[in-house]
Amino acid sequence: MRTYQLFIELAKDTEIQVGKLGKFSFPAGNYVYTGSARKNMEARIQRHFSKDKKLRWHIDYLLNSPHAQITDSRLSQKEECALNQQTNGEIIVPRFGASDCKNGCGSHLKYFQ
Repeated sequence: MRTYQLFIELAKDTEIQVGKLGKFSFPAGNYVYTGSARKNMEARIQRHFSKDKKLRWHIDYLLNSPHAQITDSRLSQKEECALNQQTNGEIIVPRFGASDCKNGCGSHLKYFQ
């Protein structure tokens, strides 16, 4: 399994319904999302860049906003939760991308200004 991080800029404050997780206020600024893929890493990352997709994962709802733009993506060999826990930032949406996390991450999306 390989891990990736998406660096996202949100141009303005935005309210987003994140699937069944609920509706949240996302302040304008920068975010980093940590995810992983067991296979087809390149396809997963390309999917994140696409605006034409079925909304399946929490990150899809944020990236579907017209105010959100991925500014960078990075690959890592570190385990997903270890990389996420080493990443600075504030948790805006608890359990975002971490519904099944058993390592106490709180969220795999972090906000920083």
